[in-house]
This record gives sequence, C-alpha cells and structure tokens, in this order.
Amino acid sequence: MGQTLGCIQVDQSTVAVKEHFGKFDDVLEPGCHCLPWCVGYQVAGSLSLRVQQLDVRCETKTKDNVFVTVVASIQYRALAEKASDAFYKLSNTKAQIQAYVFDVIRASVPRLDLDSTFEQKNDIAKAVEDELEKAMSAYGFEIVQTLIVDIEPDAQVKRAMNEINAAARLRVAANEKAEAEKILQIKRAEGEAESKYLSGLGIARQRQAIVDGLRDSVLAFSESVPGTSAKDVMDMVLVTQYFDTMKEIGSSSKSSAVFIPHGPGAVKDIATQIREGLLQADSVVH
Repeated sequence: MGQTLGCIQVDQSTVAVKEHFGKFDDVLEPGCHCLPWCVGYQVAGSLSLRVQQLDVRCETKTKDNVFVTVVASIQYRALAEKASDAFYKLSNTKAQIQAYVFDVIRASVPRLDLDSTFEQKNDIAKAVEDELEKAMSAYGFEIVQTLIVDIEPDAQVKRAMNEINAAARLRVAANEKAEAEKILQIKRAEGEAESKYLSGLGIARQRQAIVDGLRDSVLAFSESVPGTSAKDVMDMVLVTQYFDTMKEIGSSSKSSAVFIPHGPGAVKDIATQIREGLLQADSVVH
C-alpha cells in the first residue's frame, strides 16, 4: 500500500482503514483510492484478509493425573465486512485466541483419561472451534479450522507406555512360540510312535519269513535225500548260515571286531542256540 500526492494503493487480500481527523470513516477495498490528506483524511492502517495460522501449546492434566502438552493449530482470518471491528476492538489478536484455547483445553482434557484424550481429540478440537467462533465473531474474525495436531505426554509416561506395549507384544510372541514348539513335539512324538510301530511290523514279518524259509528248506531236503531227518537238515542249515555270517563279518570293512568262542565242539552248541532262538520267535509270531 502506497500513498503519493493524496493517492493510495491497497494490495489484493488487504483492506485499509480510512480516518477523518482521527475518526473512523471507511474501509478501503483493494485498488487505488484518492485520499486528500489536506482536509483531514488519512490511513490508520491496513488489515490482511488472508487466512492466518496460530499454533498454541497448552500444558494440562488428564483425569488419571498424567501431564500432557496439547498442540492446537488455529486457522483464522479477518472478515472484510467487519474490518473496522477487527482493526479497532482487539489490540493483540493472537493473545486473545490463545487465551480462549487455553480455557477450553484446560476445561475439557481433565475430564478424560490419557487414552480417551487421544481417542477424542477431534471432540476437543470441535469444542475449541465452537468457543472461538462464538467469541471471535464479535471482533470481526472468522475461525476457519481448529486442529489438535499433537498430544505429548510426559517423557517418562511415554516411555512407560512403550514398555507396556512392548511387554504385551513379547508375551503374545512367547505364547505363540510355545504353542508352535508344543505342536512340533506332538508331531515328532506321533512320528516316532508310527516309526516304531512300522519297525515292529517289519521285524515280525522278517522273522516269519525266516521261519517259513527254513521250514521249506528242511522239507525239500528231507524229500530229496532219503533217510535224513528234519533235525539233521536243520543242523546243517544252521551251520551253513553260521559260517555265512562269519564270512560276511570278516569281509565287511566297516564291521566291528566280534569275539565268538569257536571250536569243533562249539558248532553243536551254536546250532542248538540258533534253533531255540528261531523256535521261540516262531512261537511268538504265531
């Protein structure tokens, strides 16, 4: 806004307050105006019509005795049709708005606990906006928007809240881990039980096959060689198997050393022991 030879220019989004001998006369819109200062006209000042923002930090206490700092963002502007009120009635607009914000927040937050304060911050903002709109409209200002942009608890309270949340999550994780380990142990036990059952079936069938094979061999040999008894054939088969086993143990590079009492007289004892073992296995299978 400039003034030269009684002419002034009012910028866009701005109004000027014209006075005549110190008394309010008119509000000048944006543009060029003739202002003959020689007859007592002058510009008292200008007023911006742009939206302005004021951030207010208010410390208060919640219902559960936790001190918090509430940060409110107030967006406001002067009304062109009430420019004279906005220019003359308030000497410090920001201080006036801040006082109303303090009053509303310190009346609303103490009725809420900490969790409810976070959950109902929109309600707090609405209460602040309603109170400011009612109060500031009388002074020529419009409240465009009121936002609660931050709620900051005390540092120790914030740290305690984080620790509580972390402990709860660790407890859930521990329960899930224990449940997973329990399932693994159950499945492992079921697998071992099934493995042992199948192994038992395999051993029983193996022994049954050995008994059946020996019986068939004894019967076939008795029929082919007249005069031989089943006992003679059984002794010969057992001795043959015994020497086959000894041969296999000796030829294997990974077998451990086995000490067996051996001699001509021991063959009969070995045959007797093998026969008794097979007969006992046969009786258990049947």
